[in-house]
Amino acid sequence: MKTGFRRRRADYSRIITGACFSIQAVGVGIYISYGVFFNPLLEFFDWPRAAISGASSAAFFITGLFAMVVGRLNDRFGPRLLMSIAAVFLGLGFGLMSQVSTLFQLYLVFGLIFGIGLSSVDVIALTTITRWYSLNRGKMTGIVKVGTGAGQFTIPIIASFLIAWTGFQNAFIIMGASAFVLLMVIAQFLHRDPDIYYGAGAGASVTVGAAADATAVAGAAGPAGAAACTGIRPLQTAGMDFSQALKSAKLWLLCLSYLLTAFCLMSVMIHIVPHGRDMGIPPHRAAGVLAAIGAVSMLGRFTSGILIDRTGSKAIMVICFVLLLTALAWLTRADALWKLYTFAMVYGIAHGGFFTAISPMVAELFGIRAHGSLFGIVVFSGTTGGAVGPFVTGFLFDMFQNYAAAFLVLIGIACIAFTLMLCLRVGVRS
Repeated sequence: MKTGFRRRRADYSRIITGACFSIQAVGVGIYISYGVFFNPLLEFFDWPRAAISGASSAAFFITGLFAMVVGRLNDRFGPRLLMSIAAVFLGLGFGLMSQVSTLFQLYLVFGLIFGIGLSSVDVIALTTITRWYSLNRGKMTGIVKVGTGAGQFTIPIIASFLIAWTGFQNAFIIMGASAFVLLMVIAQFLHRDPDIYYGAGAGASVTVGAAADATAVAGAAGPAGAAACTGIRPLQTAGMDFSQALKSAKLWLLCLSYLLTAFCLMSVMIHIVPHGRDMGIPPHRAAGVLAAIGAVSMLGRFTSGILIDRTGSKAIMVICFVLLLTALAWLTRADALWKLYTFAMVYGIAHGGFFTAISPMVAELFGIRAHGSLFGIVVFSGTTGGAVGPFVTGFLFDMFQNYAAAFLVLIGIACIAFTLMLCLRVGVRS
């Protein structure tokens, strides 16, 4: 009977992983595809680049702002209801982009409505996978974040062909409707943690069911038995509660470093396609650079996830910063398509690694007692940087009519973020 219980739990943990993977692929892929719509919006409305970039920035900022709320609600109510609501906002926000005709409407629809929908994508997927896995948390987070890379690889290409086939306005409708249906279906498979799924009660501690399961495994097969159950072991509740963590300098140091990091990462993701177009590269090939980043980032996400379990998250962050700085330095000299693809190869690994390591790093610093709430704050700091970055980059382009100054600014900001990360000391203290 115990064996049957463990088998059912192992089977459903795979469903949870697949659901979280899919949420990342659809949600982040749809958001990143905004870069493919950049030039059609620019050509159709003749708006400044800073204004078009600002809508993406607004969406990213709203994402982080609401992520803090989603994190608290997810800890209390679980992910199914929240993800279902998010599916409505995300699909509606992208679909209504077909109807915008003013900058106010652009910011209202994409910045606010779509941003609210996007706010659940990272918090729900990564917090859920953190609660379901402990022994191989880094590896499973890496697998889920491969979904982000898969979305970044496939959805921009789909968007570029839809734009060429039906026009950018119809492409918005098709992609918005598809995102709504997919995310609504995926949401129905979500459960906050094993206790909820196996009937321990919504008010029970997440540790109860996990501990019971691991005890049963250990009794049957010794201490190694817990590890045999698809990497699930008793969840570690030692660590700071929410109020303690808010008083910790480590939280705010991590937030500032992540803010500056996301400033750089999202500036690249929004502006790399327009940069390629400015170089005279055809639209599909320019979108291919963005897709290449997504494809390579899958390797970065999966590899970093495995290494996190062995080396810890900070070591992965350090490696990613070295790769990021190398890639940005190369980008300042990239004046041909092959050089942009070379940039994508190096940058993609760093990009994937950053977004994979951040959730396990929060767990390493503070434990999982208030992981959803704390991760929501860290996500907000990242989205704040990610919101400001594309706008500033677009503003610098409008000022100098090229990206040279903007790329140098990104290098400087990445150096500051790297220094702050080096100052962080990892280790949970209750």
